Amino acid sequence: MSIKKTEFALFNLGFRIFFLGAGLFSIIALSLWMAIYQLRISLFAQRISTFQWHSHEMIFGYSIAVVAGFLLTAAKLWTGRQMPHGKPLMLIFALWVIARLLFTLGTAYLFVAGIFDILFLLSLLFAVGYPIVKVKQWRQLPILSMLVLFIVCDLLFYLGAYGLIDNGFFWGIYGGLYLIVGLILIMGRRVLPAFITSGVGYPVTLTYSKWLDSANQFLFLAFLLTELILRNQMLSSYVALALFGVNAARLIGWHTPGIWKKSLLWSMYLPFWFITFGFLLSAGVYFVGISKFLAIHAFAVGGIGVLTLSMMARVSLGHTGRSFRNPPPAISYAFVLLLLGAVVRVIVPLFDTGHYTLWIGLSQTLWILSFAIFIIIYSPFLVKPRIDGKSG
Repeated sequence: MSIKKTEFALFNLGFRIFFLGAGLFSIIALSLWMAIYQLRISLFAQRISTFQWHSHEMIFGYSIAVVAGFLLTAAKLWTGRQMPHGKPLMLIFALWVIARLLFTLGTAYLFVAGIFDILFLLSLLFAVGYPIVKVKQWRQLPILSMLVLFIVCDLLFYLGAYGLIDNGFFWGIYGGLYLIVGLILIMGRRVLPAFITSGVGYPVTLTYSKWLDSANQFLFLAFLLTELILRNQMLSSYVALALFGVNAARLIGWHTPGIWKKSLLWSMYLPFWFITFGFLLSAGVYFVGISKFLAIHAFAVGGIGVLTLSMMARVSLGHTGRSFRNPPPAISYAFVLLLLGAVVRVIVPLFDTGHYTLWIGLSQTLWILSFAIFIIIYSPFLVKPRIDGKSG
């Protein structure tokens, strides 16, 4: 089935509307969180705290929107099947938007927000899962399994909010965060070396190790077990230290000097180092008493934040008929600002805790500015049809 070409292409393929929505929502959510945290403006919140609101919306609001845009686009390449577009895509996106609007109003409509949130995730699972199962693309089953677990984590969050299950908040928020990290580690092994090899502009042979890949998967599962189920900080820290070593070895093997000349390569390479650094900080929670929140934000800001911004920038170019080898020069400023925000949020407080609130505020500001640059540059690309005349 072909897509009818119009001058308005926002609902032609999932990446368009969800990347634009994710970028705009991240600006709104961080601005509201900045007002709450820095200016002490109150949010009508019952059953959950403002910290839990912020955590939930950055994981199950922003991050999953980027994942949705990516999967609703990538599944078309994996399966050769047409993905939701037009009204079906509008419906999936509307479920996400309604949940976000209800959450932005506080928690007076928490139950209704939860219904729309779960319906959105179920619709995403069906939209991505149906063509994968139809063409027997069993290689993608780990991705579908993570979507199922993501639904479970979101459900646990809401059950915890209504006191129906103990530790629901903990399992929901931390489970959701670590699932995003796990998804990045899985997809990163698939795409990052390929992007580097094809993008540096010269022949290069990167180092691969099946042993390291297998060890990384095993250790990450052990990390989830010790963090979420056993909740044993000592064991978790030892596993995190091993994860730091394994991921550092992989990234060293994937390095080539040419990545530093390409903004869409170093902006993907560095977030993996931030995630790796997050494992080191997680180990430091037990060994040297580092704040766990620094490790969490190494994963969240330096890892998830920078990588999703870079991935949105790259995917949006390729799927609108533009060359990812020649991105808009100004997008590199967005990457730099967001990386600086991660440094200010995670690294600077290691040496100066006396101005912790200031560093958080500066990091929030840099996040907002970086995504504003993305929206200004990429909105025309996402709204208008492909420049090569193809559908999508």
